[in-house]
Amino acid sequence: MLGSIFQEPNSHARLPVARRRKIEDSLSHQAADPLTVYCPACNEAFLGRLNDSHCPRCGMVAFAPDQMSLQTIILGEFDDSRSGMIAGTPCEEDDLDCLVGQELDRYSVENFLGKGGMGWVFLARHLHLNRPCALKILTPSLTTRDPDYVDRFYTEGQAAAALIHPNIVTIHAIGRHETYHFLEMEYVGGRSLQRMLGQVALMPLRAAALALGVSNGLAAAHRVGIIHRDLKPDNVLLSHTGIPKIADFGLAKRLHGKARYELPGTLAGTPHFMAPELFLGEDASPASDVYALGVTLYVMLTGHVPFTAESLESLARKVQQDAPPSIRTQRPDVPLELAECLGLLMEKSPANRPRDGIEASQLLQAILGHTRDLESLLYEAFHNEPSVGWRSEGTRYQAKVTLPDGRRQTVFLETSNHELGERLLQIYSLCCPASTEYHADALRLNSAISHGAVALRNVDGQEYFVTLNNYPRATVDAEEIRRSVLEIAMRADAVECRLTGDDRH
Repeated sequence: MLGSIFQEPNSHARLPVARRRKIEDSLSHQAADPLTVYCPACNEAFLGRLNDSHCPRCGMVAFAPDQMSLQTIILGEFDDSRSGMIAGTPCEEDDLDCLVGQELDRYSVENFLGKGGMGWVFLARHLHLNRPCALKILTPSLTTRDPDYVDRFYTEGQAAAALIHPNIVTIHAIGRHETYHFLEMEYVGGRSLQRMLGQVALMPLRAAALALGVSNGLAAAHRVGIIHRDLKPDNVLLSHTGIPKIADFGLAKRLHGKARYELPGTLAGTPHFMAPELFLGEDASPASDVYALGVTLYVMLTGHVPFTAESLESLARKVQQDAPPSIRTQRPDVPLELAECLGLLMEKSPANRPRDGIEASQLLQAILGHTRDLESLLYEAFHNEPSVGWRSEGTRYQAKVTLPDGRRQTVFLETSNHELGERLLQIYSLCCPASTEYHADALRLNSAISHGAVALRNVDGQEYFVTLNNYPRATVDAEEIRRSVLEIAMRADAVECRLTGDDRH
């Protein structure tokens, strides 16, 4: 990435000697061993690996940077080390890093966020309204090389600005300042869905709830005749409260009429998420967005795309001809209803899929009913509770509770394996191993507990005494979870202390 910052040999001559040598060493290393590779199937650029030309995400043969035809580089967090610019250093035409720390029209540009097919994205602050925003700036040289590029940019802005919905990133303004064309967008301060999937495995109900949110956003776009055409986890942002928001309508188009910049037979999108009919040259449709939603749900449940191949031609054949791998073989905990829904979203024929985001939303809502995903409930229960920290752990969640006397207790939350409408949320905490020496005292304590019960439970292959409480999964609310977790933690700790005198759990 440093090569894109310093394009002239002497552009960093005024830097301190140590800093200049470090940069020159990096540039020399990059020349011998490129830092990035481009995967045509993921439509993304990645950090390259030594002596390995394959995509680190899907395994397809990738290209060197000079072979990239269209790259999309997304940085989840601003990396300070990328910028070696001195205040007042002139910009190269396409080097927009120098805008960081500067004012552009009514904005103060604060940090670099990412770089995509249509331009650069910065975290900025609106000087008049004093609010953060994301500022997308068109790549300058492309406005001269491609006469239609600016038109596409404004088409994107106008199409996306018509979409006001909680599950879509909002466009606030579009304009021009000197030679720069920009979009002001809502700043989503969380992370992308793709970034989250690289860190945690999603439980089925959480994945379904996120897919429902995305389908609601698609439904809003499809109602006004707009197709996204590049839906994928990279283009779904998650707010700090876990709300999914569809971003990057750069490939959006209205259903009636072709934009004049489209060429017959041109494929647009990311191959891993493209519907089978798109590889045959058919026009994108709401049903092709639904297919991309299905692949996104598949990735949320498995951590990988359904089809991989060594080449785009082979990938296209698999997408058109092969059945996706069985989701329940890979994730036995996925409910049958959700597996069937996924199968419908990923049907080969668009006629057999939900026709648009509206039908996809109805399908997912029918499966979820009024059941809220557990992660949302936990956030609501504990985001203002400093004594409780929580995280996912495989197929369950755990809450770390700090008690008033300074002792600590871990509480587990997991859903039972009953039929969908009969499932229980089981909230429990370990007291101590189920040794026979504790049996009599545990039974006596059980009769004195007013909330929950002391029970035997096999946890990770070992029998424990636990304090336990169950709630109907479909109707449990955040306040019930909050009260129960705190109460279970106190009861389990009291039992542990009484029986063993330790503070291990």
